[in-house]
Amino acid sequence: MQLFLDTASVSEIRTMWEIGILDGVTTNPTLVAKEGRKFEEVIREICALGVPSVSAEVVATDTEGMLREGRHLRGVHPSIYVKVPMTTAGLRATRILAGEGTRVNMTLVFSATQALLAAKVGATYVSPFIGRLDDQGQDGMELIRDILEIYRRYSFPTKVLVASVRHPVHVLQAAKLGADIATMPYAVMEKLAAHPLTDSGLARFLKDWEKVPKE
Repeated sequence: MQLFLDTASVSEIRTMWEIGILDGVTTNPTLVAKEGRKFEEVIREICALGVPSVSAEVVATDTEGMLREGRHLRGVHPSIYVKVPMTTAGLRATRILAGEGTRVNMTLVFSATQALLAAKVGATYVSPFIGRLDDQGQDGMELIRDILEIYRRYSFPTKVLVASVRHPVHVLQAAKLGADIATMPYAVMEKLAAHPLTDSGLARFLKDWEKVPKE
């Protein structure tokens, strides 16, 4: 499973990219706004790091506006995937953009039927938001299970990008189900490598090492 960071922080992305565990980045208007910088400037800097998949979102709500923004974004850098919202206007825009060779990440997906439509119009990625479903008392992972079953049954090439990941257990569950990608905040990715027994074990080894004669 590929691991993406859901952030617009270049420093966070650089850290995980240099470690070697990062496969891509997803951004959205909210994340870019937190950086207090121009949108395209941030996107270009992220792409310049060498990240092969960078999702940048359109903000238009009509098909023509989405097409205009999507065509511009795909020209910014070869690594760009255009994020389009799951609406009827977004579906129309995705069909046209995909037909032109643009890689589309259809976002704000909350049902299996929405994911089915995204695949039918040619989206490269579909982004179901599991954390937000959990917040509403639904089982977000059940949605991932349903989407994967549909895609496998009909051999859709669209990849399932698990979004709105809140903790490492979400990542583990997504991996066990066979999801293609999970995107997460920096803090969650940090926790994937952490365990208290690792810390205590290392501390014990170092303490014992102090007892070993050095000469």
